[in-house]
Order: sequence, then structure tokens, then C-alpha cells
Amino acid sequence: MSQFFEIHPDNPQPRLINQAVAIVRQGGVLVYPTDSGYAIGCLVGDKGAMEQICRIRKIEKEHNFTLVCRDLSELSFYARVENSVFRLMKNNTPGAYTFILRATKEVPKRLQNPKRKTIGLRVPDHAISLALLEALGEPLMSCSLILPGEEEAEYDPQLIRQRLEKQVNLIIDGGVLDPRPTTVIDLYDETPIIVRQGAGDVRPFE
Repeated sequence: MSQFFEIHPDNPQPRLINQAVAIVRQGGVLVYPTDSGYAIGCLVGDKGAMEQICRIRKIEKEHNFTLVCRDLSELSFYARVENSVFRLMKNNTPGAYTFILRATKEVPKRLQNPKRKTIGLRVPDHAISLALLEALGEPLMSCSLILPGEEEAEYDPQLIRQRLEKQVNLIIDGGVLDPRPTTVIDLYDETPIIVRQGAGDVRPFE
């Protein structure tokens, strides 16, 4: 049975944030709110938790995973970017974007696209997400909580609880959210390619 924390979406309670981080550090899988529906995540280096996420979502290990970061200070550790690309990202974060970038050797191979050696990276514009990441001190390995048979990320924490309370370690209730996914921008080369148009405005990248 998972734990269920009701956390204020604008002023997250530090006590609950710290408890959530402790669960993640112990190998837990958590469901948490972002600026584009709910996401499911775990520690970057936790292979067992990642496999648990793959089972829940029924995805292959070749799926494009995303590192969710508190800001771009961790970018150079996990991805290789040109200065022009960095400026473009900096001007549009935090926000509902996922950027596809060339991964560094610090990214576990199981998280990289097997052919292109890329990784997704994003900085969400959501107080709970940012509080979690600040307290954790490192990115979360995440993907949108799109359950088998569904096309959009889950957005209602009570429905998530009904479906997943025996499959994850923690569900954070941050209210009912906008289910639109992130806008995905491929920055593998310096010219941005819009892979998916979602909640983020595509105009800065056209």
C-alpha cells in the first residue's frame, strides 16, 4: 500500500517534502505533480525502481526517459550542449518543455536512447516538483504517468490512488492538473526540431 501525501500546490509543506525525498532515497517510486499532468519517477541510479516504472507503464527499457531537474545548473553533467542551445533553453525554463539532448557518459546507458545516445531533460514550472528536486539535490528519472491504454498523462490524484496505490511507494496529491503533455524539442543538433506540440509554446523554437 502506497503512502498518500496531500501537499499544497503553491506552498509545499517542507516536512512532507522531506518525507517524500526519504522515500525516494530508500528506492521508492513516486507519483508527483508537474506543470503537465502527473509524472512517475525515481532516483537516476536506481535500476530496480526504473524497472518497476516500466512494468507499471508497460513500456520497454528503450523508452525515452527524462531527467527532471530543478534548474539548468546540472545540465553540463548530463548533456552536451552548445552555447546557443543553452541560451535558448535558459530563456524557456522552467516550463512545460522536454528537451532531447546528447547524453554524457554520466547518464546510465539504460536511460539513453539506444541508437542516438540521447536523454530528455526538463525543468518543470511547478512548486511541488521544484521543492522535491531542491530537497533531493539531484534530478529525478521520470516519465509522464500515461497508463496503458491512455493517451494523456493522469491528472486526478484520487483516480491515480485507485489505480496505483498497490504499485508505487508514494502518491503526492497536488490537486487536479492540466493533462496536456510537455512540448518536446529535439536539440540534438543546434537547429531545434519540434517533436511534439504540447503545453509549452512552440513559437520560441520555430
